[in-house]
Amino acid sequence: MQRGLDIKKRVDMLRQKPEVRARNFNEVALGYTEDMALEEASRCLGCKKPSCVKGCPVEIDIPAFIEFIKESKYKEAINKIKEKNSLPAICGRVCPQEEQCEINCVLAKKYEPVAIGRLERFVADLERASGELKVKKPRKTMGKKVAIIGSGPAGLTAAADLTRIGYGVTIFEALHKAGGVLTYGIPEFRLPKDIVAAEIDYIRMLGVEIKVDYVIGATITSKEIIDAFDAVFIATGAGLPWFMGIPGENLIGVYSANEFLTRSNLMKAYLFPRWDTPIKIGKRVAVVGGGNVAMDSARTALRLGAEEVYLLYRRGEEELPARKEEAENAKEEGIIFRLLTNPVEVIGNDGHVSAVKCIRMELGEPDESGRRRPVPVPNSEFVIDIDVIVMAIGQGPNPMLTTSTPGLELNKNGYIVVDEETQETSIKGVFAGGDIVTGAATVISAMGAGKRAARSVDTYLREKS
Repeated sequence: MQRGLDIKKRVDMLRQKPEVRARNFNEVALGYTEDMALEEASRCLGCKKPSCVKGCPVEIDIPAFIEFIKESKYKEAINKIKEKNSLPAICGRVCPQEEQCEINCVLAKKYEPVAIGRLERFVADLERASGELKVKKPRKTMGKKVAIIGSGPAGLTAAADLTRIGYGVTIFEALHKAGGVLTYGIPEFRLPKDIVAAEIDYIRMLGVEIKVDYVIGATITSKEIIDAFDAVFIATGAGLPWFMGIPGENLIGVYSANEFLTRSNLMKAYLFPRWDTPIKIGKRVAVVGGGNVAMDSARTALRLGAEEVYLLYRRGEEELPARKEEAENAKEEGIIFRLLTNPVEVIGNDGHVSAVKCIRMELGEPDESGRRRPVPVPNSEFVIDIDVIVMAIGQGPNPMLTTSTPGLELNKNGYIVVDEETQETSIKGVFAGGDIVTGAATVISAMGAGKRAARSVDTYLREKS
């Protein structure tokens, strides 16, 4: 059922209807059927000099895996992806392909690009459903041990790559489940946790040891790890929440997005009453921010039972940093977008949140990010009645590890300073990558950092031998 020469429009993916999905935590996007995947794969032109590959942070041979799909060789397709990417089912769901590989697709010059991410998800899901997962373990052992601190996308990627080379790899994770932001941050309806668990199990099958409940700086010191291993990769992410510094942020009912999503995802508040996780479920909820985390928080609040959810963002729709797909999903589900709006005070009653005072904004000249700077409109304050507010304005580096590691150079914002080419830190044999270096970014960019770090660790250990 291939489309042949009709290449203008991509094949839509099945999704739950908005009125249904807004009140459940089941996955919104339902993926491709085999016929749909074959039809979409037929759109790929198989370019001799594929520009799409240049946009992939983990360097997947995109035309090759899509060609296998065209031939219904699905095992070969997933194996081709896994040569470079050990988390294909995750990437197929949350990677912003529209800004990376797909934007570079030749078809995108005139038509819609090939749905690379959806095809990656299709073959990954097919492999998992078949139960025929095969793991190629390294043929040789390098005789060296590498420690990885943090089991998020950067740490998992580096671990898989280093294990394939033949190094003994141990991941140290602070929480009781591995996965980092994949487990505690991204909601079930966007990234089901059984899929995260399956991808992590695959990495364990490669030979990676994962130790949970290890808080570096408390359970064990970073010096103890550095002394016990031949090389170390720090991939702790950026998990320290930011607040606005406005009056009323200490009231009951004010959450950081980190806490709100962790309670819902990792601590299973969405499964109440089976999981009796404390979380204040408001009837009227405001979420401050415009990124993917803000969209996740707003849509989670709706599913937890909120009657109205406001998204407060100080810029306009064109400036929203969230993926277009996620913003559209949020709108379809009934999230109320209050753009060009900025909170100035959280108002309370008897210690609890009762409202948020906001001011209208207008866009001025571009700032250092290149986006037009939001400027307050004088005398434009107004009040929205709410009982819960979630601050989703970003996060920074948790200082527990960084400040307890002697000799580790940090920049003025507390992020780890690394060599841009090797990702080595100021400590010999210690490397770092992902959000702990760059600040909060995407899952796939963290994975790219993990891949680059693995190459550098390998080079370092070979030269050291």
